Amino acid sequence: MAERKPVLGPTPSHPELDRLLEQTRHIKVSEADLLEQRISFAYGNAPHSSNVTKESVRDATKTILIG
Repeated sequence: MAERKPVLGPTPSHPELDRLLEQTRHIKVSEADLLEQRISFAYGNAPHSSNVTKESVRDATKTILIG
């Protein structure tokens, strides 16, 4: 078998990104923010030709969560 060359080289330095990541590392996400992210994810993954709106996804989550 042929010897493989490493695909990735050394990790580039990004001090500004590292600083921002460190600042946000301990921030807790609220349940409301998490729910809004889930709604946005579901809406964003709905077919564009459908009649799905962000509000209809929000209504559906209420039905699902209340059950």
